[in-house]
Amino acid sequence: MKPFENNDKFSSGRRDFLKKSGMATAAMAFPFSALPESLKGVSMGVVVHSYGIRYGSKVESQTYPGFQNALDFMRHCHSIGAGGIQTTVGGWAEDFAKKVRDEREKLGMYLEGSIAMPKSEEEVSRFEKEVLMAKEAGVSILRTVCLSGRRYENFKTKADWETFRLNAHDSILLAEPIARKHKVKLAIENHKDWKAAELAQIIQNLSSSWVGVTLDFGNNVSLLEEPMEVIRTLAPFAFSTHVKDMGVKPYEDGFLLSEVELGTGIVDLKEAVTLCQKHNPDVTFSLEMITRDPLQIPCLEESYWTTFDNPPAQDLAKILRIVRDKSYPDSLPQVKNLNSEEKLAFEEKNVVKCLAYSRANLL
Repeated sequence: MKPFENNDKFSSGRRDFLKKSGMATAAMAFPFSALPESLKGVSMGVVVHSYGIRYGSKVESQTYPGFQNALDFMRHCHSIGAGGIQTTVGGWAEDFAKKVRDEREKLGMYLEGSIAMPKSEEEVSRFEKEVLMAKEAGVSILRTVCLSGRRYENFKTKADWETFRLNAHDSILLAEPIARKHKVKLAIENHKDWKAAELAQIIQNLSSSWVGVTLDFGNNVSLLEEPMEVIRTLAPFAFSTHVKDMGVKPYEDGFLLSEVELGTGIVDLKEAVTLCQKHNPDVTFSLEMITRDPLQIPCLEESYWTTFDNPPAQDLAKILRIVRDKSYPDSLPQVKNLNSEEKLAFEEKNVVKCLAYSRANLL
């Protein structure tokens, strides 16, 4: 027996939601209500994944000591001029949430959380507890994802993708009442899972002022979507953002994709920021500069296309033209040949340079 099979109210909502999500719907203005205080003039924040090497690091480093919790992360980001942070909230106790709140208020930073969706009714209590801890710390926006991996890598059959799609919709239907109850906004990231139109349709059909989008500026290049098309599609629903620039280079099975220093890649960052602010003047801009080896996007392999319905050839041609015409002029960033201290130093340099670019050119 599948979860929720005997829950008539849930099943009815699920059927209605899935029925709508399979239809083409006209664009509609998204209802922004209970927005936070104006964040105009606030400098760019930092997403915890920008410090994927340093956060929780056990490497002994005098120059780049590991961040052991959100307080360490927040204090460091403040010291390099960030306006706020987006960080995970799982496992917080009430006393720690209060410490985070006090530190946030002292430093004058914005704070967003990152939370895992409930995958079943049994996980709703965990989800609600984390929402409450985040709210205690001063969080009003919680970023979440439907898929932790990548669509073209996780799913080997169309049936696998369909199972994920149904389960993801179930999770959203479980999470929305909790966000609404506690008046905390839930922002679903385009996380190399949904194409932009798919995520926009989900948000539209749910029609809840408490569920929107964390708009990642670069992820959907991996799904063969041009960055500004994605941003134009999802900006009307954006509560928060992951700001990044992307570098591309060809390889034998498709193309390589990397986060690169802001202003050096294929994303029109100024237009992206302007569009997001147009639709939501209080949207936050948080840097997600992930320091890692390039991702391989094997779009010339048949297996890549398993989960896509009759994709137009124009999409592939458009991206391959971008890869050809806007190929990153230098080598894409790599860490595989660096030692631990060099990786930490490279990561820090990337974050600091991106924040400096934002101050000079964006915010």
